Amino acid sequence: MTKRILFTGGGSAGHVTVNIALMPIFFDMGWDVKYMGSAHGIEAELLKKFDDVEYIPISTGKLRRYFDLENIKDPFRIIKGVFQAFKHIKSMKPDVVFSKGGFVSVPVVLGAWLNRVPVIIHESDITPGLANKIAIPFCSKICVTFPEAKEHMKGSKAVYVGAIVREELLHGRSAHGLTLCNFTRSKPIIVCMGGSLGSQRINEILRRNLHLLINKYQVVHICGRGQMNSSYNHREYKQFEYVDNDLADILAMADIVISRAGSNSIFEFFALKKPMLLIPLSQNASRGDQILNAASFRSSGFCEVLLEEDMNDESFVEAVNSLFEKRIAMIENMKKSDHKNALQKVAAVIQNLSK
Repeated sequence: MTKRILFTGGGSAGHVTVNIALMPIFFDMGWDVKYMGSAHGIEAELLKKFDDVEYIPISTGKLRRYFDLENIKDPFRIIKGVFQAFKHIKSMKPDVVFSKGGFVSVPVVLGAWLNRVPVIIHESDITPGLANKIAIPFCSKICVTFPEAKEHMKGSKAVYVGAIVREELLHGRSAHGLTLCNFTRSKPIIVCMGGSLGSQRINEILRRNLHLLINKYQVVHICGRGQMNSSYNHREYKQFEYVDNDLADILAMADIVISRAGSNSIFEFFALKKPMLLIPLSQNASRGDQILNAASFRSSGFCEVLLEEDMNDESFVEAVNSLFEKRIAMIENMKKSDHKNALQKVAAVIQNLSK
């Protein structure tokens, strides 16, 4: 009998890319692969390229840590989503559910638990996010990226697997990236990105200091949807709202990267041996997970870190130049500390639970 796996996760690209990395393994093993997410979230868009994956939309509500009038409506959307997930899961009878997290995953995990379907959660950060905190009591195993994450998980559910990286990112073509951006090898190349939704703070400080940076570098700026600015027009500055298929090629040509400190992104840069300037979300704007991620990478010699409260024009440009000067040593540190086989470890956990 053909085995079936249901993936879930969404709200940002980071909550989808791990699932996308895992799916080919289960295609190759002949499993039936399905995905449950929100109707209009980024997960629905990213899954369009998988013709063999049935996408099942459900009602979702955002899990906020701040006051918003939508907080009154969202619990009812989540409850509706739980009923929809329960009904779909009861009908499709998956052998296992794999959840990457994000607000859409909570109804799916609860729906699976009510149907007594085993659930595996993946947690990328050192401490679990709000959605995963809610879901953990209803799961069988938690796959963690950082070894120290096990300290934040009660019981014996946590399994250290390391970082999952999309295979296609490892095969980027630097020459294609240069052509795409109309760049040359005359100057070093910076790739700056603030996650799939962009970062207004990073966008602003990069553009404000662009006149200084392009004296020494060429700059690729992945600024987030709706955050392009046509007034910044220079041959050595290339803007994108979002990059999907060409990201591997753009990263392949990069000498250094400026980024937030989301776990999925920084481990992808790590796999590609790209020195990083990490600007984590502040404690005021998050639960502090990116600060912990960045601190872990800095202690291993993989990156420079610039905290938002310390960021100004002078400190930003200084940090970029310092990163470039230290890039060779950082690359050597990353080569000595390679993580491998995370995909196979997670696939093994999934297979063992589906028996």
